[in-house]
Amino acid sequence: MTRHEERGDPGGRAGRRPRPLRIAGLTLAGALVLGAAAAGWAYRHLDRNITGVDIDGTLGDDRPARAVATPSAGASPLPTGSLNILVLGSDSRSGRANQELGGGDSGGARSDTAMVVHLDAGRTRATVVSIPRDTLVTRPACPLPSGGSTAPAHGAMFNSAYEVGGPACAVKTAESLTGVRMDHYLEVDFSGFARLVDALGGVDVTTTEDIDDDLSHLHLKAGTHHLDGERALALARTRHGIGDGSDLGRIGLQQMLVKDLLQRLSGAGLLTDPAQLYRVADAVTAGLTTDTGLDSLDELVSLGRSLHGLTADRVRTVTMPVVPAPSDPNRVVAEEPRASRLWASLR
Repeated sequence: MTRHEERGDPGGRAGRRPRPLRIAGLTLAGALVLGAAAAGWAYRHLDRNITGVDIDGTLGDDRPARAVATPSAGASPLPTGSLNILVLGSDSRSGRANQELGGGDSGGARSDTAMVVHLDAGRTRATVVSIPRDTLVTRPACPLPSGGSTAPAHGAMFNSAYEVGGPACAVKTAESLTGVRMDHYLEVDFSGFARLVDALGGVDVTTTEDIDDDLSHLHLKAGTHHLDGERALALARTRHGIGDGSDLGRIGLQQMLVKDLLQRLSGAGLLTDPAQLYRVADAVTAGLTTDTGLDSLDELVSLGRSLHGLTADRVRTVTMPVVPAPSDPNRVVAEEPRASRLWASLR
């Protein structure tokens, strides 16, 4: 008996795998190569989705001071300091999807929704403060990308800042109103919001009154409803079919949507379902504009990982205290000193 026969290889092919195992090995190797290529493509695709604007470079140093960060312990620490983020929902009609969802004209988009998200030190609790878009403010002079600056304006609506000066002016106006440094800026357009809701399987909301708003094309009876992305967007925009038709009633609906979205994000099993994770990530980044401190996938992931201890039940939603404006009962102004005390608690 030869050595090959002793090894059970009468054909003299020592060390060769049986044919089925070799095929399986080649298939696995091919799948890994394709998987790595697909992962690389997905990363580049998501990274390119994000639009960045240089808020810090545009505004310079004439701004409220940053909060002092406390270093974290550990070899690769995640950031844990307090953070303030200005989050805007814009009604831009840039792109076909936004046009179909009823955005404003592409040359004069406005901030349809404005929230200051404050993350406490440790990032296990958050406060979301809504600013009514009808709030009358002193809009400061804002630098323009083309050079020069806008003129200051007294008694201007808060949401006009984005319209006349873009993201940088929205941030500068928010900082002027609140005295709070906005560490980051996030803007989501209509299509991005609707896609996110759909990627998460819709949202559940409960309304305490019937909603009939022909302008937002939303008609709901009082009660609990499951909404897809388009109807959730209509709910976030509706104002004429509820309460007195002011922005305050709409803010309550928006805060309800934020709560449900946070619950769905935390319970979506994203880490165990790569396909679902990609759908949500694609939806989040597709309509996203950020400051240059968050305009890459790595930076957004780092921010997300730092919020691992933040759950929906630890998020408080409030509205900036306001009263009717003396000059116009259809507008509001900050109610002092309550508004100043609220903003001071976020510094």
